[in-house]
Amino acid sequence: MPELVRAGERWLRGIPVSAGVARGKLVVVGRQHDLEMPRYPVPAEALPAETTRLEQALTQTREQLLAIQHRVRNAMGSGDAEIFDAQLLLLDDPVLLEEVIKFIRSEGINAEHAFAEVSNRYLSALSEIDDPYLRERAVDMRDVTRRVLHNLVGHEDNTLLAQLHEPCIVVAHDLTPSQTALLNRALVLGFATDQGSQTSHTAILARSLRLPAVTGLVDASLRLRTGEYALLDGFNGVLIASPTDATLFEYGQLAKKQLALEERLSEVRDQPAVTLDAARVTLSANLESLDEIPDVRSFGAEGVGLFRTEYLFLNRETPPDEEEQFQAYHRVAAALHPQPVIIRTLDLGGDKVLQRRDEPAESNPFLGWRAIRICLQELDLFRAQLRAILRASVVGNVKLMYPMISGLDELNQANEVVEQCKIELRAEGKPFDAQIEVGAMIEIPAAAMEAETLASRVKFFSIGTNDLVQYTLAVDRLNPKIAHLYDPTHPAVLHLIHRTIQAAHARGIWAGVCGEMAGDPVLAALLLGLGADELSAAPGRVPAVKFLIRRLKISEARNLAAFALQCESSAEILQQARELATAVASDLFEKT
Repeated sequence: MPELVRAGERWLRGIPVSAGVARGKLVVVGRQHDLEMPRYPVPAEALPAETTRLEQALTQTREQLLAIQHRVRNAMGSGDAEIFDAQLLLLDDPVLLEEVIKFIRSEGINAEHAFAEVSNRYLSALSEIDDPYLRERAVDMRDVTRRVLHNLVGHEDNTLLAQLHEPCIVVAHDLTPSQTALLNRALVLGFATDQGSQTSHTAILARSLRLPAVTGLVDASLRLRTGEYALLDGFNGVLIASPTDATLFEYGQLAKKQLALEERLSEVRDQPAVTLDAARVTLSANLESLDEIPDVRSFGAEGVGLFRTEYLFLNRETPPDEEEQFQAYHRVAAALHPQPVIIRTLDLGGDKVLQRRDEPAESNPFLGWRAIRICLQELDLFRAQLRAILRASVVGNVKLMYPMISGLDELNQANEVVEQCKIELRAEGKPFDAQIEVGAMIEIPAAAMEAETLASRVKFFSIGTNDLVQYTLAVDRLNPKIAHLYDPTHPAVLHLIHRTIQAAHARGIWAGVCGEMAGDPVLAALLLGLGADELSAAPGRVPAVKFLIRRLKISEARNLAAFALQCESSAEILQQARELATAVASDLFEKT
């Protein structure tokens, strides 16, 4: 990045949220002020019609959001589509709806004014909370509120974003998640906003869209003008208005380096993940939905190490039946055959909530009714999924895995249900792979401590580091107030991973890692040194991890792990891991 601000340039510094460099003319979208909703009296006999208008607007908004969610799921995968779950839940909030209807009736006024008044109270309360995460959720509510109000008054939400006609960089006070999801990638080169952060839904979507983006610029939408030429640096969080030729040249060199790296990563796509001293590693992909099947091959993964099945169950009144699930599981297995596909049974709960109105909200859902606990109590739900997975296993490459096993009793109960399903399918004459491998995720410290016993009842382990770190350190990984305490290289976490892998190998089974650690090139060598046989990451992260593995010696990884297991400082462990990764694959970490 150029370090000098040259004459004539204006540098605006913000928060880098999506990597990349873009250059072009600006289109500035001013602050979208809250819609002014007229207030007028409504006769008592006409008040039921106002309630009906409100319900129709909510239904229309729900249909619009579902259409956006479907578009996002097809383009970016179910992980990004889940962002709109929060907005859909807002539309179904009975407290909000009841308060608006009560306001309509008690004041005898029109629906749009009542909805605007009540929503603004909620928005004001959220905006004043001293919690960045909750303040950002106000963006979701504002997005929904504007859409409902537009539908109530019958107006199209026309903004400059819908009228773009040539490639540009968008500058806005803020962009809502739905606006970001609908950006025309052929015309939008990148965007910059006054508000926002790295954890906002808008930032997450920008990364999935691979659009350079910078947030937190404070007043860029006031200081800049449409038509100005600018350069957007999503690596370092800078927007440069009127860049000089020298600055453009230096950033051109940066763009060339990024392109060269992408080309080098593509060269290893079809190569095996083998270290310089011939240690073979299985490098798989985590799959969020069927839409991501092409990514498994295009990014060079060897099958699926974790197929998350939750997307089939969310945002619907009733769960999918056995046949619908069978079709989905069979499709992914057939598409990737002969590469293995590990299907994880339902992991609802925590941050993924099944839409059931008869269940009270849990005060601590991550420690509550989730994953295998739900399945072992809702046996009809569990049996339908197990039967579907078993039937799909006829393809020959399917493995089955339970989430969140905490001890032997749960594992034995789950295995018993699988055996019962096998008996049923045999009696019905429905084929399946009788030798299907069954594994367990190790995500709870209790399971890691009991790994020797569990390993005798399964064919493989997959370590879910996201939850393992969370439960070991008592840190909610979704809470920004304590995010700094979420520490994957904490000695306690590494000892649990090492213990789990040792127990697996002692029983003659393999052990993989499918959490975020597996997709981080800085930590990949450490995991291999601890003995991991497989790493499974988001498809887009596979090339960088493979690039590193092919430039690494397993002896170097083991030396790093030996150091880590003797070290008392997570910071020192991370530093050593970073130094090794940089030494063997400097291209991945070159300063931009």
